[in-house]
Amino acid sequence: MQKKQSKKQGEQREQGERFISLLPCLVALASGILMGLTVAPVGAWLLAWIAIVPLWVIILTSAKRKNQSPLAPPAFFWGIGFHGVALFWITGIHPMTWLGVPWLPSLAITLFCWGFISVLGGVFLTIWAAVIVRLGGKNPWLRVLIGTAVWCGLESLWSAGPLWWSSLAYTQSPQNLVIVHLGQLSGPNTVTAAIVAVNGLIAEGWINRRGTEGAENISSVFSAPLRFVNKYLVAATGLLITLHFIGFFLYSRPITQPPEAALKVGIVQGNIPNRLLRSSEGFRRAQENYTNGYLTLADQGVDAVLTPEGALPIFQRNLLGTALVAAVKEKGVVAWIGAFGERGDSYTISLFTFDSKGEIVSRYDKSKLVPLGEYIPFEGIFGGLIQRLSPLEAHQVPGSANQIFDTPFGRAIASICYESAFPEQFRRQAAAGGQFILSSSNDAHYTASMPFQHHAQDIMRAIETDRWSARATNTGYSAFVDPHGRTLWMSGYNTYETHAETIYRRQTQTLYVRWGDWLTPLLLGLSILGWFVQRVIN
Repeated sequence: MQKKQSKKQGEQREQGERFISLLPCLVALASGILMGLTVAPVGAWLLAWIAIVPLWVIILTSAKRKNQSPLAPPAFFWGIGFHGVALFWITGIHPMTWLGVPWLPSLAITLFCWGFISVLGGVFLTIWAAVIVRLGGKNPWLRVLIGTAVWCGLESLWSAGPLWWSSLAYTQSPQNLVIVHLGQLSGPNTVTAAIVAVNGLIAEGWINRRGTEGAENISSVFSAPLRFVNKYLVAATGLLITLHFIGFFLYSRPITQPPEAALKVGIVQGNIPNRLLRSSEGFRRAQENYTNGYLTLADQGVDAVLTPEGALPIFQRNLLGTALVAAVKEKGVVAWIGAFGERGDSYTISLFTFDSKGEIVSRYDKSKLVPLGEYIPFEGIFGGLIQRLSPLEAHQVPGSANQIFDTPFGRAIASICYESAFPEQFRRQAAAGGQFILSSSNDAHYTASMPFQHHAQDIMRAIETDRWSARATNTGYSAFVDPHGRTLWMSGYNTYETHAETIYRRQTQTLYVRWGDWLTPLLLGLSILGWFVQRVIN
């Protein structure tokens, strides 16, 4: 009897120990999920300022216990929680039967996309955690510096590749436009650095909450009160307030609107479901909706009309025979038309400028293609697998990385769909003289949260470059945004709409446009210096 009881107690103890060993991973996963809730559809942006704290505490307290398992799992689960929730809209591409992909292979492709990007996020967070523990040492200030620098460095590295979307910075857009204005200083990594640093200081305040190691005895008079002061929490509060003051200063600057720089732009949201676009009926409806929308806006006295990505799903050589181009020739109002360009045996997704005579005067080719949807990433590794799952043949190619887009109204900053997530695309064009943003997208194959996140990305790009932005989409959300990120108008979702708004051409250059992301190299350099000094002292 005693043996049975002791055996049962041993099993219970073992289960309890197993649960305790899993607890850090579960807490990290939960805090990562909280970070994922900061973006659409929930938009709980305030959580971004505390959601890294549990992970930070876990990896540092676990490092002090010699009998603990490796530190990688908690950070890995945090990354999966954040990116998995934030990018759940990827699952909206299923089913892809309208593309000819059977239901089960469509589900497999969808889960692969979502799972792969979530795991990749977990890998990056694992690297981040390992660097903090390895290099941070026992100095909390140095840990915050290194943690902030490495996070920004990893986001820069990730955004240089093809699979980028969910930076920490976009957790604040569009709700916290004040802090998003920090992007004018050194791009989105400025906002990312702010979020990580504040989280790190709060976490260090929790870790060092006992014993007031941070309270310095200025004098005997003040030493007693300071005993209850946590300098890391004070620093976190001060940093948060200071950064918002800086952002508010940038946000409060007036926007000049000289009459000679005014440009009245019209947008047509055609609302053609993707499942119809490839059919003759879909093309007929596209021609009808975009031609009628163009004529309506031309009668309202607009200077130009912007259409979405792939508004007319035909090749450039066939555009001149369409009713839309005929309307351009009749009305003499400039049009930016989304269609397919040609490059040898391949094609590009392109935006064409038709002047008042109905002639093509410029063309911009999409240079950042959607992985799996428009090309196969790591084709040498996964190409065979994807091709077995899908009968589609990919012939799409990206545009060159250094394009400029001249229009009858001056040079524009052009962006097609997925490119909104890549701030360097906009910065480069703004530095080259781009005076306003034209964003042309088709988000019809995703859930409603994705177009709203897409709009949040475009808001960040408008703020960072200090430019007015016109955004045309197929099914929503189309919008006009001013240089302070304020949405002047936004369409409904899955609706046919036309709208005209006056935007203004600008030639200002923010610090970010002139210098690029200078903050990340600076933080990395200071981290290396701090680590070296600490080693010398030790």
